[in-house]
Amino acid sequence: MCLYIVIQHCSDDDSTTRPLLLVTASVHKIVLKKPICVDIDLKIVASVIWVGRSSIEIQLEVMQSELNVKASSDSVALTANFIFVARDSKTGKAAPINRLSPETEVEKLLFEEAEARNNLRKKKRGGDRREFDHGECKKLEAWLAEGRIFSDMPALADRNSILLKDTRLENSLICQPQQRNIHGRIFGGFLMHRAFELAFSTAYTFAGLVPYFLEVDHVDFLRPVDVGDFLRFKSCVLYTQLDKQDCPLINIEVVAHVTSPEIRSSEVSNTFYFKFTVRPEAKARNNGFKLRNVVPATEEEARHILERMDAEALKSSKQQCVGTILQ
Repeated sequence: MCLYIVIQHCSDDDSTTRPLLLVTASVHKIVLKKPICVDIDLKIVASVIWVGRSSIEIQLEVMQSELNVKASSDSVALTANFIFVARDSKTGKAAPINRLSPETEVEKLLFEEAEARNNLRKKKRGGDRREFDHGECKKLEAWLAEGRIFSDMPALADRNSILLKDTRLENSLICQPQQRNIHGRIFGGFLMHRAFELAFSTAYTFAGLVPYFLEVDHVDFLRPVDVGDFLRFKSCVLYTQLDKQDCPLINIEVVAHVTSPEIRSSEVSNTFYFKFTVRPEAKARNNGFKLRNVVPATEEEARHILERMDAEALKSSKQQCVGTILQ
């Protein structure tokens, strides 16, 4: 559906115009706002909310009303934002697309948010290593000190914590022709599906109870995946958030690698960040339920966790700001 909207937006109704190659560049976020019932009809609404020179962002909402209840904003069950890029079908270079002129206040707000996200992505691609402040450095040192206890004196380690490396799971597959998209590459949705399955399994084995999916954060498609590629998915629990006892959060990272043993190469194609919780009714059936803290064993792991926490905090502050404006 999103691709169809992108095609419609980029069309100029001129049959002599060389068609554009439109590909999914990234998925900003997918958020499950409420459980989806299988026996009630769904309504899917999608629209263009931002356009750059050669990229375009689509916002999609899946709506499902309660029985005998009039549809409202509360009927939105899932939201997702997809970013597509346009390439010249002959040269493969970036191709300009039709502009977008937001009119209403909501449209302008959505456009500004998407513009800010695009600028942030460009800044991240700069590759500058982030410097931590004094408080974050103290936290990093405390994590590493606790991690050393697990390595040097495991019998004395905190039983309410676990090393990040001990939460890892992995699976592998050979990409098949039936998983292709219209361009002959492996469909991005298939990659997300397999990543979700591994993330769910990781959360399940970590919590000991069936996890409940909340959201998947920004996903970049860094490298195309072809038929026949040897694909490896590696997952871990990055960190947990236990401040809310009724809704503890499990943050999972899944990294997809395209591996070529012949040339001793392994390249990252995608990195996925999933967020799960455990339903209260599931916890009620297990009185001894308690999630562990995740502890890094290396400075690289600790820095990675801090960067993800920082990204989450920035995202939350922006969401609160947007919510205030919309009210």
